[in-house]
Amino acid sequence: MANLAHPSFASKSKWNWLKMAAMLIAAILALPILVVVINVLTGDSEVWQHLYQTVLTEYISNSLLLMLGVGTGVLIIGVPCAWLTSMCDFSGRAFLSWALLLPMAVPAYIIAYTYTGVLDFAGPVQTFIRELTGWRYGEYWFFEIRSLGGAIVMLTLVLYPYVYLMSRAAFLEQSENTLEVSRTLGYSGRAVFFKLALPLARPAIVTGLTLALMETLADYGTVQYFSVNTFTTGILRTFYGFGDVAAASQLAGVLLIFVAVLILLERHSRHRIRYHASGLKKASSRRIVLSGGRGLMACIFCLFPILVGFLIPVSVLAYWAIFKAEMPGTNFIQLAWNSFYLAAMASLIVVSLALVLSYAIRLNSGKTVRASVGIAGLGYALPGTIIAIGTIVPLAWLDHRIIDLVKHYSGDRVGLIFSGTLVALLFAYTVRFMAVSLGAVQNGLGKIKPSMDMAGRSLGMSPFKVLTRIHIPLLKGSVLTAILIVFVDVLKELPATLVLRPFNFNTLAVRAFELASDERLVDAAPASLMIVLVGLVPVILLSRSISSRTDSAK
Repeated sequence: MANLAHPSFASKSKWNWLKMAAMLIAAILALPILVVVINVLTGDSEVWQHLYQTVLTEYISNSLLLMLGVGTGVLIIGVPCAWLTSMCDFSGRAFLSWALLLPMAVPAYIIAYTYTGVLDFAGPVQTFIRELTGWRYGEYWFFEIRSLGGAIVMLTLVLYPYVYLMSRAAFLEQSENTLEVSRTLGYSGRAVFFKLALPLARPAIVTGLTLALMETLADYGTVQYFSVNTFTTGILRTFYGFGDVAAASQLAGVLLIFVAVLILLERHSRHRIRYHASGLKKASSRRIVLSGGRGLMACIFCLFPILVGFLIPVSVLAYWAIFKAEMPGTNFIQLAWNSFYLAAMASLIVVSLALVLSYAIRLNSGKTVRASVGIAGLGYALPGTIIAIGTIVPLAWLDHRIIDLVKHYSGDRVGLIFSGTLVALLFAYTVRFMAVSLGAVQNGLGKIKPSMDMAGRSLGMSPFKVLTRIHIPLLKGSVLTAILIVFVDVLKELPATLVLRPFNFNTLAVRAFELASDERLVDAAPASLMIVLVGLVPVILLSRSISSRTDSAK
């Protein structure tokens, strides 16, 4: 979003096709949010009264407790791991610094299925305890995985990398000079961390925490499977169980308030806070050496989240998929094909629109275009359930108007064109993942010198030709990264796919959820493992990008 139009090639025309395209795209992508807000303001007060008297308190309390637990967990794991891998030197640090990102590849609902199969009453752990001790059910205490606490643990294990990533980047940017001065003033290592490094990194930590909490609010698979009633489960239950779109929209509106509060808190945490360390030697160039027992403890502390957040669940999934699950047949191939071509179509659409928006903001310095691009990227902050509800309402209305129109003039009946088809799914994915694509494309576009535009224009090229003949070839790496990230995100997306998928159309994520809901955890392993393995690709790319930046900074 930081790529502003360069004055040397900004369009002097008040209106041009890029500006109008950016405004049109933003207006269309903002539609789901507007629909939810309008439904909240104009919905049936009796429905709202019923929700208030029955389930609203439970949804609010469970959502708050979930956010509190996950927020505490990701801070306890993410910040110390970031400090140890960026500021200290110990055996295994180089490996752990990128391996700590691996749990990002595992969707929360898949890790929940895996640990339920391992830790549930009929799982191998409790079975072993009973065989070893002779105890029976009720004669010993064991952690209940299907609970609010279980959901907090599962979400923490896969969401701490958000805090780790942001904190590590902040620690690496802090100057050695600042920390050295604090030591000369008599600060101990602990005091340097708590009184200087941690406050300096606070804005980055809060940003990572906000992202983790937004993902927590957006989660559906984990809380539904553990029977924890939150807003996401309530919205889908109201939508499916009662068929009440207005009530579902009203619940989505309350969830929207939670998201808005998180965004405001994140913005407020950065308010008037500016830390500058340019030109100073980075602190990471002189790390604190941890040897002996201290080094071993640091290594174990950083290894633990990788072990429980990635190695154990992936090993269990691989074992189930290879030795226990039914051999994947044509049905699995069809599921994989559905998932892959849907993700491919969505990523191409999203990245194409991101290219138009990014180019629009490069050629137009006005507030209108910047605001349009900002609005187009709002969807990433919203849970898939909100976008799904906000998508289906206007598309269903449009379908019925078309059906009435065709029937009026020709007497024929046509089926649904937008809602209940892949069009609705692709639209929801575009709203949800536009920000991800915009970030990658804008970063790439920002690295192209303005002189390239000026050279192309001086040769008589139109802005469109400059984009297609100069920018897109130079942006190949950024565009491929954006396509890949959106592809994997679509592959993992569960709530929006559940609500909007066409009849008799399934994906790997939905099938894994259905099998797990039927307690066929082992049979869900092949689909779950496929999602995790594909999800590894962007994590590896991210790790390589961070490593190359760190190396170049040395």
